Amino acid sequence: MAEIGATVEIDAQLLRAWPLPRPGGAADKEERGATLVIAGCAEMPGAATLAATSALRAGAGKIAVATVAAIAPGIALRLAEARVVALAETVAGGIAADAMAKLEAHLAKVDAVLIGPGLQDAAATRAFTRRLLKRATHAAVVVDALAMDAVLDLRRFEHPPLLTPHAGEMAHLTGITKEEVCADPERHAREAAVRWNAVVALKGATTYIATPDGDCWRHVGGQPGLGTSGSGDVLAGIVVGLAARGAPLAQAAVWGIALHARAGLALAERLGSIGYLARELPAEIPMLLDKLAH
Repeated sequence: MAEIGATVEIDAQLLRAWPLPRPGGAADKEERGATLVIAGCAEMPGAATLAATSALRAGAGKIAVATVAAIAPGIALRLAEARVVALAETVAGGIAADAMAKLEAHLAKVDAVLIGPGLQDAAATRAFTRRLLKRATHAAVVVDALAMDAVLDLRRFEHPPLLTPHAGEMAHLTGITKEEVCADPERHAREAAVRWNAVVALKGATTYIATPDGDCWRHVGGQPGLGTSGSGDVLAGIVVGLAARGAPLAQAAVWGIALHARAGLALAERLGSIGYLARELPAEIPMLLDKLAH
């Protein structure tokens, strides 16, 4: 990789020089990693399905989805490949604090965890994420959407997770304006990564991925059709699936951003630049993985 401090462009050449862990010919689902996706609420049940499907399309071997009890049966019917864990919920539709006890055994067995897509009840999600981060010490953790509010309490993580804010979310988490973030996104991604002790993927038409050690990557070339409901859930699912396979969080983010963008381009070529759906993105991932590996 480039020297510490240099910003590296994410392109096909970089990806081929930084290959993902690949299972051997005799590998089973255990060797491809187990993923836990904590996502969804009654108003946004699709987020859990999008994220979990994307993790599987990225090559994760096993998937479990933990979601609020109101939608757990529906998720189980929609996602035949997943084990679904129904969690107690708050009056506002979030995950109840005492639901953590139901996940303790799962956290000891999984390789990667995603929390955030489609979660509701900011206070409950914030409290639950804090508890999760204290317990998920042996798994790679991706923190997305409302769950990122946990940084407002923890300030600095003991075990570095991956956070995936867009400019508006970064402004909320840092207390500055969105305009300030957009004026110098690389600096804000780098500073947040060091301050929080986290890998930070600051998403946008140009995305910056920064680590606490000073490494930074840049992906240029957003596809307008990716600005659609559920697209972020797909991206988070791709990243956690790659992490479950054994990719370090920074590598999972770099590859995930690239695959997400290329999936959008593939759909744009077939369907048009806008109007394709987030649920159509995951099916593009396996072929893209193969193409970028050679």
